[in-house]
Amino acid sequence: MRWMIYGANGYTGELIARAARGQGLKPVLAGRREAGVAPLAEQEGLEYRVFGLDDVALVADELADIDLVIHCAGPFSATSAPMLEACLRAGTHYLDITGEVAVFEHLFAQAERIRAAGIVACPGVGMDVIPTDCVAAKLKEELPDATHLSLGFSTRSGLSPGTAKSTVEGLAQGGRARIRGELCEVPLAWKVRRLDFGDGPRWAMTIPWGDVSTAWHTTGIANIQVYIPSPRWFIWAAKAGNLTRPLLGRRSIQDFLKAQVERRVSGPDEATRERQPTYIWGEARNGAGQQRVVRIRTANGYSLTVHGALAVRRHIEEHSPAPGCYTPARLCGLELVEQLSGSGRFEVSER
Repeated sequence: MRWMIYGANGYTGELIARAARGQGLKPVLAGRREAGVAPLAEQEGLEYRVFGLDDVALVADELADIDLVIHCAGPFSATSAPMLEACLRAGTHYLDITGEVAVFEHLFAQAERIRAAGIVACPGVGMDVIPTDCVAAKLKEELPDATHLSLGFSTRSGLSPGTAKSTVEGLAQGGRARIRGELCEVPLAWKVRRLDFGDGPRWAMTIPWGDVSTAWHTTGIANIQVYIPSPRWFIWAAKAGNLTRPLLGRRSIQDFLKAQVERRVSGPDEATRERQPTYIWGEARNGAGQQRVVRIRTANGYSLTVHGALAVRRHIEEHSPAPGCYTPARLCGLELVEQLSGSGRFEVSER
């Protein structure tokens, strides 16, 4: 398989590129700036290309000899749609590492076009959303008639620049939850609970995480929400932020906050990634009041993204799945997360 990492000059793209080379793989590296891509390609002895995403026809030409692309250039709200369009034209399989709800929704809305093009599309092949998607699938297996699904994760590793920019965008969009099968806008910190993700009880609040889209496609469960642990002061700040959301949506404020990200955020180093695992939690309930809880410990979120993206790429190469738009658990099976380096095993309980 001839494949490409687009956005290889970004924090996570570079991690995936170096890990791929360590496995003896030879991806084509690509990005918008030669100054970012060329040094990495030269260090790793890899081919590289330089192109933006403004002209879909040009991107499709660049993908004409590429079987699969792992798209790592965010914010995906701006970059995913043109890359997918180019993949549809070129007949190139599409993977990305997004966690943005709107991006998932757009991709799944293109399912018929994706099948007709004869390609596989699987967004969210990293921390967003492999571990939570697999936990959702496991809970569906344990409680097939579940009507309510809650998911969450606990990590202390910090953010990469791309993730931080996506977070800035998300502040202005409010919360998201799946309610009676419909994707709904809800306030920031809509619900607050005290939860044990696997590293001890902590206060947690709901966030607009990608699983409110993907877990629906994986499980069909009608009510879905996602939690992260947060200090009480931050929870109250998020609730207060519901009043200032219109201001956060202004272009000038978005540009200012993203500029701060560029100056101040670099992403966790290798030592931080090694000592900061991630704890994944999920809970399912049915109409009779029965409940199942699943927990699993995984590698740091960025390390998991590296291993996960390469594992899904390998799965497509080795198994040639039928064309279509997939979630990670539907494409590779719910055991995917257990198979990744640094992961434990599912722990199932009733509370």
